[in-house]
Amino acid sequence: MTAVPMADGLILGAALFALGLAGLLLRRNLLFLLISIEIMLNGAGVAFVTAGSRWGRPDGQVMFLFILAAAAAEVAVGLALLLRFYHRRQTLDADSLNRMRG
Repeated sequence: MTAVPMADGLILGAALFALGLAGLLLRRNLLFLLISIEIMLNGAGVAFVTAGSRWGRPDGQVMFLFILAAAAAEVAVGLALLLRFYHRRQTLDADSLNRMRG
């Protein structure tokens, strides 16, 4: 089995995180915002696994499991809120959240 160099794994993690951040900042659709957050969490997870692999410790994989658990909870709650919001407003535009107060 060949080992992936640490720099390559960290570059991949940083690229995933940057793509997620760009999607978070540029998109106004709530579904795309949730997807962007998931991409950012996966980028952080790749960085943890890469660092743990570099030092031969399972800590990175354990952190990735915690990240996956948090992501699963975020998806469950986020999609439930999205469905409720869509049924009320018939849109997934993030700017229409400001009008929900009244």
